[in-house]
Amino acid sequence: MNNLILFWHRRDLRHADNVGLAAARERSRQVVGVFCLDPGILQRDDVAPVRVTYMMGCLEALQEQYAKAGSQLLILQANPVRGVVELAIALNPKAVFFNKDVEPYSRERDRAVASALREQGIEVTAYWDQILHEPKDVITGAGNPYTVYGPFWRNWSSRQKSEPALPLQDAIGLSETEQEKAKQAGAIALPTAKDLGFIWTNPLVLEPGEAPAQKKLESFCDRAISDYSEQRDLPANQGTSQLSAALKFGAIGIRTVWAATLEVDQYAQSDEARHSIQVWRQELAWREFYQHALYAFPKLAKGPYRTPFKEFPWKNNQEQFQAWCDGRTGYPIVDAAMRQMNEAGWMHNRCRMIVASFLTKDLIINWQLGEKYFMQRLVDGDLSANNGGWQWSASSGMDPKPLRIFNPASQAKKFDPDAEYIRHWLPELKSVDTADLISGNLNPSDRDRANYPAPIVDHNQQQRRFKQLYQQQKVGGEQINAPIN
Repeated sequence: MNNLILFWHRRDLRHADNVGLAAARERSRQVVGVFCLDPGILQRDDVAPVRVTYMMGCLEALQEQYAKAGSQLLILQANPVRGVVELAIALNPKAVFFNKDVEPYSRERDRAVASALREQGIEVTAYWDQILHEPKDVITGAGNPYTVYGPFWRNWSSRQKSEPALPLQDAIGLSETEQEKAKQAGAIALPTAKDLGFIWTNPLVLEPGEAPAQKKLESFCDRAISDYSEQRDLPANQGTSQLSAALKFGAIGIRTVWAATLEVDQYAQSDEARHSIQVWRQELAWREFYQHALYAFPKLAKGPYRTPFKEFPWKNNQEQFQAWCDGRTGYPIVDAAMRQMNEAGWMHNRCRMIVASFLTKDLIINWQLGEKYFMQRLVDGDLSANNGGWQWSASSGMDPKPLRIFNPASQAKKFDPDAEYIRHWLPELKSVDTADLISGNLNPSDRDRANYPAPIVDHNQQQRRFKQLYQQQKVGGEQINAPIN
């Protein structure tokens, strides 16, 4: 009898703390991994070369882990409904295991693949892995999904978290005959990102693979997590974990991450350190809140949560949008952040909020254009987190006090008081006075010397304009007295 189990990897590119993979290994010693390079994803117009580069590096590392465990990771390049099913027909496994996803495309793909496999008499088993609690377990007293973070956090944080799953070890791979069958069914050598048409030559914020992600987690827990509450909003400092890409692709398991917070909390030396650890846990919960939201409301992927925003009169000035994309708005903190994303494939979270507010509230440009541009540039571009963040910034999402407008100057003064971050990403302005960099009120001679543009809009004027448009839409009947941050 064939005891082979195929484990279909997607956004769980690791061998340790992988719920579905651990279950497959518990069921059988012969576990073989599969990853399908899906044209339905890779050919979209919102795919970032830096993200594909990171993903391919993770796959290379995962292949090495499979080899160390005694098995192999097969690579396909096809529509999964065809590629995974044809491979399974050729190898006739006992079962195909995989981990579930929250995204609408992924859920539809999984239903189609599972249906096709079952038609062939092949067992299909799926697990929740990328989140600590599955959506059906964290709901309101009325049995509905949460639409406000605060109550979600209180429910979610009170629940017992699972221990990390066992790593894959002492496995058996395919025989030579089975390997030949796999090749005939479409298995290929792992290509590079360049082979797939994606070029990224700048350094990656985080090296791909499980080992670098684990090392980054340990380094963060050794030092930065204890000061996270104070340091997390300062973009010039290394105050965040920078694990977002690893979590997006599952190069590290979320149970491993949570367990690390428990361990460091046990040895915390002060109330301030314990508070910082809790604040970081709350950020992990934000990640999961947005995933639960997308699962419960899949239409979020296509438009605003709050119905009146479907008709919001965005101005969508193309020249201003391009200036925002290029980091040429004349607002130094905004431009520094956009340059960071364009050059590094990553942006500090505080700066993501600043530039999103600027696009939607100062330029009055549809948040979906910004959402897409982020996905085209970010190594950690993730639909649920990116969509949730943009809708929060645009006032169209799940927020009990939705009208928030960030003043670029006050944000810079509070979070980059020495203009260190601005000078790093706008080196042409490094000799400009700090107060001018923060306020954005550069004198004309400094602008001319640096070939730096004047502000493309007036913040105060645009803020009033946005509020008028917002009030005209009567969005949910909220008060128009926006908190200015």
